Amino acid sequence: MSDLPKRVEFHEEGPREGFQIEKKIYPLADRVALVEALAETGLPQIQVASFVNPKKVPTMADTEQLFAAIKKRPGVQYTALWLNEQGFLRAKATPGVDLKGKLSYYASDRFAMLNNNCSAAEMRERSLRWLDLYKEAGIKLDSATIMVSFGCNIEGDVPIAAVTDTVRWLAGVLKERQLTLPKLYLADTVGWANPNAIKRRVAAVREIMPDARIGLHLHDTRGLGGANFYAALEVGVDLFDSSVAGLGGCPFCGNDHGSAAGNVCTEDMVFLCQELGIETGIDLEKLIEASRMAERIIGRPLTGKVMHAGSLAKFRAAARQAAAE
Repeated sequence: MSDLPKRVEFHEEGPREGFQIEKKIYPLADRVALVEALAETGLPQIQVASFVNPKKVPTMADTEQLFAAIKKRPGVQYTALWLNEQGFLRAKATPGVDLKGKLSYYASDRFAMLNNNCSAAEMRERSLRWLDLYKEAGIKLDSATIMVSFGCNIEGDVPIAAVTDTVRWLAGVLKERQLTLPKLYLADTVGWANPNAIKRRVAAVREIMPDARIGLHLHDTRGLGGANFYAALEVGVDLFDSSVAGLGGCPFCGNDHGSAAGNVCTEDMVFLCQELGIETGIDLEKLIEASRMAERIIGRPLTGKVMHAGSLAKFRAAARQAAAE
């Protein structure tokens, strides 16, 4: 256990991932209540919503109003997603949004074409414009994410070289512009990762960018989310995106039975960390209550396990009391 990180940081994505993919538009007050409940748990960062085309994504049409309604908790960062310059300008004009300079890349041409109507190479070139925009806005570069880093439902197996070539290209751009990259995320966007692949790709990326903090955006599409999370812990990864109650999913990774599972479940992974003696700074009991709130709002059973079974705290307390008697 000595090789595991002493502390793990979770960035919560449920409010954005979860409600964006739903066909139903949920009341703003319910979504505000969930964000505020999550902020009470000790989570350092919550992705609240997206600034996207309201005609294409009507569930995110009231993002400005959502940010305005949230009672902000000091020490918590409330972030948002944008896909283009128009979305970025909306986010920049919205009070209460913690703006993060982030870049997006793809390890699959066909997935890039499906998601952004351009090739992976064209996405690289587009990122140069984002660097200019962030500089003009006085926003520091925070992170880069390489999507479908482990495999693609359209293109198939993604070779490590597809990931490392992008990382080398980015490293060159950063050196040329005298910039540093605090965080580099590998995203298992459509659920192809396995524990061995996690270890190999994290090692390969670290070799190229040893100073960047590696983060993982894992999905539990085929039930390997927890195993992949643990494999990442074994190689020292201490930064993860996650989703309360397992909310969300990727519209491109489903099968004939519907869309696939969302990000790894926040409270389940926090529970695992606590059982391993890893600090998270998160109050698990409050997080469980927030996950149950999410389930009530959505109105159907969600995929989290600890939210239904509860933590072991009450059982341990009962056992200690029985032993004392």
